[in-house]
Amino acid sequence: MQARRVLELDLRDALGRQQFEIYYQPLLNLESGEVSCFEALLRWHHPTRGIVSPSEFIPLAEEIGLIVPIGEWVIKQACLDAASWPEGIRVAVNLSPTQFRNARLLSTIVAALDASGLPASRLELEITETVLLANTQATLAMLQQIHLLGVLIAMDDFGTGYSSLSYLRSFPFDKIKIDQSFVKDAEDIDSSVAIIRAVTSLGNSLGMQTTAEGIETAEQLERVRREGCTEAQGFLFSRPLPAREIPAMLERTRAVVAGDISELAPETTGERKKERVSAGRLGRSASARA
Repeated sequence: MQARRVLELDLRDALGRQQFEIYYQPLLNLESGEVSCFEALLRWHHPTRGIVSPSEFIPLAEEIGLIVPIGEWVIKQACLDAASWPEGIRVAVNLSPTQFRNARLLSTIVAALDASGLPASRLELEITETVLLANTQATLAMLQQIHLLGVLIAMDDFGTGYSSLSYLRSFPFDKIKIDQSFVKDAEDIDSSVAIIRAVTSLGNSLGMQTTAEGIETAEQLERVRREGCTEAQGFLFSRPLPAREIPAMLERTRAVVAGDISELAPETTGERKKERVSAGRLGRSASARA
């Protein structure tokens, strides 16, 4: 309890002391082979603990009511960062249930787009089914208002919650993100492959993109590509990195697609060494690893 109290006090000061930083992980368009989006992932640079995992401080921020101001900062900063990227690359920001219910959400989105000059079509908001469980009509009305701004909406971790199909029928999401648990088991468990195939088929029928999360091997990428996924995200392309490293991240991603890299991205964010493999040994199959 004492340790939690100390962490809480530090968290209350973290935003004002500019201890937060956004890291970005790329999503690859499987048709063009180019980066189509970066997912914004929050990191806390604690003065004594180092980088604190979001799994430690996000639940605490939710509990003590700090998730709203922190979330507003993330949306604004992510839009500012994305405005400097090549045209056509979007930024995806996760929304917690508490953020989604906040009355300032729409004004926060509008203010972030205005301040950054980022077109609304280049901002993507990710929600999980937890957001949709309570007060469905009000929730869907909010989603419609966000959509009217031109902002894209993705359902994250698809397949792990409840009543997914009814939500997809009620609201036209722009994207479905297939949970990494299905991708991880796709090489060994036929039912996971069947689920990926069904979701991609459903997405295509409804005019939605489908993103496979957690891609780490060439075999996994080739599998989701064959099953019709339109995007892939995973550690082979890149681990989440700070905005200043995005140019190098784009280079690495192109090398993965070209078959020059076949191993997971380095653990250390500053490491630029590329794990190159013989094109004659792996050929195009190396591009399947992501």
